[in-house]
Amino acid sequence: MTTMKNESGSRAEKIKAVLLLSGGLDSTTLCALASSQGREIHALSFDYHQRHRCELDAARRAAARWKAAEHIVLSLDLSLFGGSSLTDASIPVDHETPLERIGEKIPTSYVPARNTVFLSLALAYAETRGASELWIGVNQVDYSGYPDCRAEFIETFEKLANLATRAGVEDAKSGRRAFRVVAPLSKMSKAEIVALGTRLGVDYAETVTCYSPDGDGRACGECEACRLRRAGFEAAGLPDPTRYVGKIS
Repeated sequence: MTTMKNESGSRAEKIKAVLLLSGGLDSTTLCALASSQGREIHALSFDYHQRHRCELDAARRAAARWKAAEHIVLSLDLSLFGGSSLTDASIPVDHETPLERIGEKIPTSYVPARNTVFLSLALAYAETRGASELWIGVNQVDYSGYPDCRAEFIETFEKLANLATRAGVEDAKSGRRAFRVVAPLSKMSKAEIVALGTRLGVDYAETVTCYSPDGDGRACGECEACRLRRAGFEAAGLPDPTRYVGKIS
């Protein structure tokens, strides 16, 4: 932990948090929330050769906007494995599933074990920085049905983090828990997330959600991610600032 002065002039501890920052709507809201709660943010993004790599520019903007103490973009080429429409050009992105049926089955955009891999690397990063929290913007309400977004996964990974690390073993001797996985958006609807971020000052025009953006970062408006995002703004009664390729009805 680092310290900062509170209003009375005394020194208060500032909790260090490693935060997974993709540059999308959820993770940018998460970054704003962590900042509002006084966390020292160590942002971690991944260039995993995703087809929507322009999201990394959005991640850099978010890290700067919310004054992250550090922002690491880690290269990890998951296209070598393939198995997902986000990393394998031969697998099409789903544009067909009706909005009300999204989440009923695991879509082609699922990247095998992605959150397990990302959280594991976030854990390693946290241990080197003395961070006690891992923040992740998973959501299991308005989502595409990814198994690694569920609360059971988050709870299980937190147990792993405290079993499989030196910090976890040493803190356990004193009856303390070294790491906590923080997923505050998990049970929020997309509309609730958008409303929260708006209150915190998030500029959603600066975020990237689309799985098939064009060369200028404009959204397709038809993939699952785009449709869930647009429905969130509609349900929140807020204008959608997303830049789309064409006119969206």
